[in-house]
Amino acid sequence: MQWYEKLFENYAKQYDREPFTQGTVGECDFIEQELNYDRTIKIIDIGCGTGRHAIELTKRGYSVTGIDLSEAQLRRAREKARKENLLIEFLRYDARNLPFENEFDAAIMLCEGAFPLMETDEMNFQILQNVAKALKAPGKFIFTTLNGLYRLFHSSLNAPNEYFDFMTMRSRDLLIFTDDDGNQHQIVVSERYYIPSEITWLLKSLGFHTIDIFGARLGAFSRKHRLTTEDFEMLVIAEK
Repeated sequence: MQWYEKLFENYAKQYDREPFTQGTVGECDFIEQELNYDRTIKIIDIGCGTGRHAIELTKRGYSVTGIDLSEAQLRRAREKARKENLLIEFLRYDARNLPFENEFDAAIMLCEGAFPLMETDEMNFQILQNVAKALKAPGKFIFTTLNGLYRLFHSSLNAPNEYFDFMTMRSRDLLIFTDDDGNQHQIVVSERYYIPSEITWLLKSLGFHTIDIFGARLGAFSRKHRLTTEDFEMLVIAEK
């Protein structure tokens, strides 16, 4: 079992309490603006987790399909949607192998949803390939990912429980977390940090012709936020 499978097997309620999940409304404001408030479009939410963006966008009148690898996260998403009397399709798929082709007008992948959690660069690239395949042309892809510039400038090689490999741009950090039953766990989180030029090249190789990258601010995505070494995440907006 990979670390992300272990983390999310019993972490849905606790996940919804995490500070980094509290910016949903502001983030959906930005998504709506980017989509020109066109409620006729179909959106796929990749790595949807407990469905917070899918649910908020559905409330606003959009058609959203949520996909995730974790059945526990999806179960929580379905429960929340039912309480809101919302009909949302939440499906269990691996983002490296999606069945969709030219089906969606827009894709979102936020808060490290799937990418860049995979074990290899090739697997992370497979996720981007599957997003590109699922999107129509024209289509828009909005996602956040870890900012390699931040980790390069803030790397603490001697810090306990942290390691960053400059050659592979991969981290190995100890995470201690409490699951939904109150049990404490320790796992080693391994994630891939990307620099903007890598993201641009990867997306251009998949047929995206316009790629804009900004600093991702929790609950306040904006094209006005120039990416800096102080931004933990990048906000990427790509168009086919």
